[in-house]
Amino acid sequence: MSVQILVASSVQDQGVAAADAVLDRLAVRPDPVLGIATGSSPLPLYAQLAGRAGELPRLRCFALDEYLGLPADHPQSYHAVVRREVIEPLGLDPADVKVPDGAAPAPERAAAAYEAAIRAAGGIDVQILGIGNNGHLAFNEPGSALDSRTRVVELTPSTREANARFFASPEDVPTHALTQGLGTIREARSLVLLASGPAKAEAIAAALTGPVTPDIPASVLQLHPDVTVLLAGGAETRLDPGSYSLVRETRTAGR
Repeated sequence: MSVQILVASSVQDQGVAAADAVLDRLAVRPDPVLGIATGSSPLPLYAQLAGRAGELPRLRCFALDEYLGLPADHPQSYHAVVRREVIEPLGLDPADVKVPDGAAPAPERAAAAYEAAIRAAGGIDVQILGIGNNGHLAFNEPGSALDSRTRVVELTPSTREANARFFASPEDVPTHALTQGLGTIREARSLVLLASGPAKAEAIAAALTGPVTPDIPASVLQLHPDVTVLLAGGAETRLDPGSYSLVRETRTAGR
């Protein structure tokens, strides 16, 4: 295991340090492939990458997951979220950004096709990640096999509750999703995870210092050779201070 844990004094500094980590790893790859995550955790990173778009190589991108049953033009589909939060701010070519097809009539076939597309692209060079309060990674809920592949999953009540703020009512939150599996995520050459706030502290500690177990899907990070974890806002409070470094100096966006 090679996990570097960095703690920033603000989410802006967290985003700058994350952008440094991502850009440094992309720079050494020809025709790089970036794995993108949705949710609030990676937003500081995307804000910094947007300000440094001139440093970005041409990217091919794959999103981690998508709700099942939402059309791509639904405002809370991850197709729409990725367009708003990643493609447009970073100036990416939409044709180079793939999201699982949550509206496919045969979702299991769509999952297999997505897995094959990642392989055909040569694999993911840098995968951006967040973590759920229950330790989920992408939509791999507790109990997911550590070698799982892209597939249809049922969302737990806690995950649906956490995502209800994005919908008109809790009943509108989809019950299932298409997600890259833990085995798929592990095959990315580098992983960069962001988490902020004290609500993530227990999941972070369990993932990084507890046993590797399907009960904490993010514990699979311990099996990967190149992981950078960037924390802010109290997400580090359950860790031994000797296990992480503080982000003291960061570059400004666009510099």
